[in-house]
Amino acid sequence: MSRDALKTLYHPFAAGLVDLPGEGQRFLFLGAEAGQRLPEGFAAGIDAVQPLRPLYRALEAARASVTPTIEGAGYDGALVLCGKHKGENENRIAEALQRVRAGGPIVIAGGKGDGIQSLRKRIDRFGFGGDHAPKYHGVAFWFARPADVDEPVKALSSQAVRVAGRFTAAPGMFSHDRIDEGSELLATRIPEDFRGHAADFGAGWGYLAVLLAERAPGLKGVDLFEADYNALEAAKENMAENCPDVPARFYWQDLTAEPPRDHYDLIVMNPPFHEGHAADHGLGAGMIRMAAKSLKVGGRLLLVANRGLPYEPVLKEAFKESGEVCRNARFKVLWGRR
Repeated sequence: MSRDALKTLYHPFAAGLVDLPGEGQRFLFLGAEAGQRLPEGFAAGIDAVQPLRPLYRALEAARASVTPTIEGAGYDGALVLCGKHKGENENRIAEALQRVRAGGPIVIAGGKGDGIQSLRKRIDRFGFGGDHAPKYHGVAFWFARPADVDEPVKALSSQAVRVAGRFTAAPGMFSHDRIDEGSELLATRIPEDFRGHAADFGAGWGYLAVLLAERAPGLKGVDLFEADYNALEAAKENMAENCPDVPARFYWQDLTAEPPRDHYDLIVMNPPFHEGHAADHGLGAGMIRMAAKSLKVGGRLLLVANRGLPYEPVLKEAFKESGEVCRNARFKVLWGRR
């Protein structure tokens, strides 16, 4: 079942508000998702871009032409499906402006909860013209790509952010402009005498892996697993900058469905509890179960979570021993031993 914003995106074509592209044309689809059939008569080929591994895998299963990063230029048009990250949405529009030929249609849509109305008003200020239409609890708007896009591209493109003067991140990544307080609490509980092989499940841009390397100098190596391709690329930069001598491997992987091939002495984790737009505590529970399968006998999991998330029964079921390390007003650090 696709989310409503995907139906909203295709509405201008289905309703005859935007001309249907013909055979031989190529459209770029940024923030692509599977689950919605193209409008009848939409004959263009689509190059989908989706950096989130679960959504990427769904597109692969639907036999879409999909990559995690943008490739190519000179497209006949573009589709942009917006999410909740303002900077990421604006970056995608800037990319569409650069990669679509002059005069090609750019169609953008999102749910009302994604801030699509304010985004549309911001784009309107550039004077592109075009039109908009509300549908399926969201808004689609569109315009023809102008000949000169230098000014809007500069205005809409977000630069990488420096966090705490030593990490690089970007809009769209989890906690892209600050160190997450939960991860910071977990980092203080990393055992300084640890000497084995470790993994960071849901590594983001690499904060916990870097702190693990710094707090446990006997660390033999760390594997970073992350479902966001762009965050994993940032993690590579941050590991190279902050702990270049620590052996590290990087895996773009959906840990709810793609098991690691190795087993570890320690896994650290700040599991996400949102899948796309919907809260899904089962996502973290799935990662906890995968961690249990990925530890050596006697290996240990350390995870941080919001205090209200019910992970204790999952730990008790999946691990031989489990308990709580500490908590504060917002977070708790839990452990499990296989």
